[in-house]
Amino acid sequence: MVKIAPSLLSADFREMGREIERMAQAGADYLHYDVMDGTFVPNITFGSVVLEWAAKCSLPVDAHLMVEHPETHIETYAAAGAKIITVHAEAARHLNRVLRRIRELGCLAGVAINPATSPEVLRYSVGEFDLALVMTVNPGFGGQKLIVKALDKLSEIRNMLDADGVDALLQVDGGANEKTVGLMLEKGANFIVAGSALFGSENPRALIDLAREKWLALHPEQK
Repeated sequence: MVKIAPSLLSADFREMGREIERMAQAGADYLHYDVMDGTFVPNITFGSVVLEWAAKCSLPVDAHLMVEHPETHIETYAAAGAKIITVHAEAARHLNRVLRRIRELGCLAGVAINPATSPEVLRYSVGEFDLALVMTVNPGFGGQKLIVKALDKLSEIRNMLDADGVDALLQVDGGANEKTVGLMLEKGANFIVAGSALFGSENPRALIDLAREKWLALHPEQK
């Protein structure tokens, strides 16, 4: 079944705890937690202290590290309670070593690529990661418009994983809403990150249910 992760970046920070629980009650699977350092991306967001608090809420935390030198941060975020730690292929100089260390720390290991990055950078890391994240907006800010062309990379990565018999999660982040989620699933994604479309909605369950309905339409054997 497709997994859904609301992006905390779009939450009302004045009511962060209630916002997370609202997403849990709507049926979300994970909380997507964007860590930005102001260098790899032009913004600064949350650190490990906030993650340690968020990890005490109902949803497991999917930590997306948009930072330079991610190898210096993974132990801190694992200790803070992240269940998934995703690093960028563009930032990890020794990607396979970093992914192996994330697994050693007891977390699922993820690797992300920016919209302009070729999925070929993942070819020699297949089997080393549990999740591949395709960014369909340029990272750094929430609420951006989907870069439709970037969705083609989902199909390419899905074919790459299938060719090696690897059952990794294929996550997509950027521009997910009721009009785009179906296309994301058709291209091969099975893990959707959504920000304003969930936190900005009075009925976030509607989008989550829609994604699952479209998933089952594409995969009727899972009904």
